[in-house]
Amino acid sequence: MELAGKTALVTGGSRGIGRAIAKMLAARGAHVVINYNGSQEQAERTRTEIQAAGGSASLFQCSVADPEAVEEMIKQVAAEYKRLDILVNNAGITRDNLILKMTEKEFDEVLDTNLKGVFHTCKHAAKQMLRQKSGSIVNISSISGIMGNAGQTNYAASKAGVIGLTKSLARELASREIRVNAVAPGFIETEMTEKLPESAVEAGKAQIPFRRFGTVEEVAKVVCFLASEDASYLTGQVIQADGGMGM
Repeated sequence: MELAGKTALVTGGSRGIGRAIAKMLAARGAHVVINYNGSQEQAERTRTEIQAAGGSASLFQCSVADPEAVEEMIKQVAAEYKRLDILVNNAGITRDNLILKMTEKEFDEVLDTNLKGVFHTCKHAAKQMLRQKSGSIVNISSISGIMGNAGQTNYAASKAGVIGLTKSLARELASREIRVNAVAPGFIETEMTEKLPESAVEAGKAQIPFRRFGTVEEVAKVVCFLASEDASYLTGQVIQADGGMGM
């Protein structure tokens, strides 16, 4: 398995895309630390499924919006496993609203988790990866951060910020063999999209050349590729896993 002996940290790894990423990294041999904030039951379920399939996983609860908690998480992971090879920044929230109705709290909450959370984890993970002179960081952005989306000025701004952070950090860390890339999913079949009305689903599919939503496994495959040595000459890239929606 190409990731055997590697330690990976997946934020927001208890459900949806993060859960699929955690399971696929583990299936490819990595020990996966599943970070979660409020979804303990789902995090434990994900760990159980990984272990039942012969993989290795552990849990760590904290909000990525809390800089001190993130610092402690990275320290504990590095102390217990002696290294951190892969960081996947997947944790994110939405507080959708039209800008005339959006509160400052709704804007700040999304930026604090989706963008500052990535800053916190990258900052502390980079310290460990610099000592190792190796590592791969994969940040989950969104097609909204590239194209924009009505009712998501906060979310789109946060995900566009993730792209800028990714490209800048890739330049900072490349000389030490640390790669930093991003994946920008489009419409993906998750608990969130399951709640959309049928009219919204059909309207979404009409924008996609494949005429279907993607699966969490399809996104996870892209992440695993970027995390692996198969992507050894890729850094600062943004791969749009969107079925052609944003081309």
